[in-house]
Amino acid sequence: MRERIWTKLLPLLLLLPPPLRGGPQDSRRQEPEPEPERGPLLPYDLLYASGVAAYYSGDFQRAVRDLEAALRSHRRLREIRTRCARHCAARRPLIPPGAGPGAELPFFRALLERARCYRSCQHQRLGGPESRHRVSEDVRSDFQRRVPYNYLQRAYIKLNQLEKAVEAAHTFFMANPEHMEIQQNIENYQTKAGMEEFHLVDREAKSHLESYSAGVKHYEADDFEMAIKYFEQALREYFSEDVECRTLCEGPQRFEEYDYLQYKAGLYEAIADHYVQVLVCQHECVRELATRPGRLSPIENFLPLHYDYLQFAYYRVGEYVKALECAKAYLLFHPEDEDVLDNVDYYESLLEDSVDPAFIEPREDLMMFVKRHKLESELIKSAAEGLGFSYTEPNYWNSYGGRQDENWVPSGVNTEEAEVHGLSMRKKSSSNIDRDLREGGPLLFENITFIYNSEQLNGTQRVLLDNVLSEEQCRELYSVASRVMIVGDGYQGKTSPHTPNEKFEGATVLKALRFGYEGRVPLKSARLFYDISEKARKIVESYFMLNSTLYFSYTHMVCRTALTGQQDKRNDLSHPIHADNCLLDPEANECWKEPPAYTFRDYSALIYMNDDFEGGEFIFTEMDAKTVTASIKPKCGRMISFSSGGENPHGVKAVTKGQRCAVALWFTLDPLYRELERIQADEVIAVLDREQQGKHELHINPRDEL
Repeated sequence: MRERIWTKLLPLLLLLPPPLRGGPQDSRRQEPEPEPERGPLLPYDLLYASGVAAYYSGDFQRAVRDLEAALRSHRRLREIRTRCARHCAARRPLIPPGAGPGAELPFFRALLERARCYRSCQHQRLGGPESRHRVSEDVRSDFQRRVPYNYLQRAYIKLNQLEKAVEAAHTFFMANPEHMEIQQNIENYQTKAGMEEFHLVDREAKSHLESYSAGVKHYEADDFEMAIKYFEQALREYFSEDVECRTLCEGPQRFEEYDYLQYKAGLYEAIADHYVQVLVCQHECVRELATRPGRLSPIENFLPLHYDYLQFAYYRVGEYVKALECAKAYLLFHPEDEDVLDNVDYYESLLEDSVDPAFIEPREDLMMFVKRHKLESELIKSAAEGLGFSYTEPNYWNSYGGRQDENWVPSGVNTEEAEVHGLSMRKKSSSNIDRDLREGGPLLFENITFIYNSEQLNGTQRVLLDNVLSEEQCRELYSVASRVMIVGDGYQGKTSPHTPNEKFEGATVLKALRFGYEGRVPLKSARLFYDISEKARKIVESYFMLNSTLYFSYTHMVCRTALTGQQDKRNDLSHPIHADNCLLDPEANECWKEPPAYTFRDYSALIYMNDDFEGGEFIFTEMDAKTVTASIKPKCGRMISFSSGGENPHGVKAVTKGQRCAVALWFTLDPLYRELERIQADEVIAVLDREQQGKHELHINPRDEL
């Protein structure tokens, strides 16, 4: 069956247009022969491991040297793979099979020649076999999350190289916006260096996204010449990045249904299995190129927006032919867009006396891009049907009436008055939850008392539990809190981030474990913080009957202390009404799921340690931030948990006397946004467990920075 499917798919494969190279195709252009590299390229995973080892041994000079070399090697490896792919695609084109006996042999000869070309090119430029540069998934993930820059920023600060520390910290932060301390580090570094106005540099910035943002900025300033320059540059860079993205998809693939080492598939089945995975990956490049670092969702309608901006900018500078080309290009994505159709009619009316508009077609590079994208879609759907796997084609070019996007989008030319007008932007609301809503699963642990569910708390996805902590555990955690907390922790050192009438203190789970290692608090007590937060995660995951793993996105022990002499006639809140993953807009009765909100958060939980204070009730409200739907008095061992979206606005009433302490937890269903310090804490706990079992000796210095 799979052989028959593959023979049907092969002609479609050969119909796919050649790779785009940042502009219209030129059949006369020949890809230059790659120049050989001097000396072998060192594998970036080995350099990375050496840099991390040097960091933990305190050799920060060597750490910087090897980590920077690892980043250069990683970057160079991507460049070599891309150049060799372009070179071999041009030098070794695939030949369509003919008919009759042996008709497939010329195609497979071409396939073998291209494979030999790849191997030879990469061997020459890498200075050795390409297999030396295949790395583990963990290393690949670290580079995707820019973890080397986190080590670098710490190493540079140890070497007193503040500007480089700022660059490394900012580069890490751009891909890890959930990291609560890194922004504070950046500000501290800038202050130390006396460079408050220092321009922050993202060393891994994608050039096409930078150019696009610059084009939008110039467009909104009515500087249309510069807007055109940057949007055109963004398109060239986009198509170049597309080639690299597609090339990197051609590496080894995962075969999830079976062990690759035990793979017993026949020729056509093996080709189909591998190629379909590559093709799906390449098809997804349009989403990857539209997604900013550290974000899950792409910029909606990203590639079409370039042409929408350009059609209007060219009109404003009097280049009507190019305006018409770009308008028609936009219609390749949205052929029924009435505003752009009106624009096309208007541009054609301007050209009737000089050029026949019928001969003006959409941009050639985009026509080939869209043709290839449609053919890929047909091929994947056909493969899914024939090979028996599920596939749903995403809507890659979302355009909801007013073209939802992070920027105001130009569209529409009035054909009578020839005046520009725009469509209003409609933001995305997060008041609805995309997943199935369920609750009432088992609480997993003995002695936990169920108090109220969502209905009893007058809301959605809410639960109140008691006895999650014992009295003894509350006292132990409270004792830890008094010794590890830092004023303003998690809020850039601000003593009173939410109200001037209270002092705010906090500590992360990794910091508590570090204090335990250093003997500043009992290690058993520090571990209790870790264990209790893990217990809460399991309860939340089970009670709300989630079908996928719940990950920590932030773990924080927090205390709010009423400041004496400032409580008379107080009418503010300890923590204003807000939602945890969207921006609450009480006036519009909406919650916008967009930055700077932590849009990746899915569930939240609070475990209280004490009740010997006045005020401090936790409250839920309607979206108006005024109508209270439930009020909860904290006490030892009580836990409130809820979904993090606009369905659950909440806050904390003023603490008017004493100190209110809790463990605050935020969770995500997306592993991409796992809390970095939690991952490090997991590693520390694993070392502790091994040590207790007596199977291994401790391989890290406990007093090193964790």
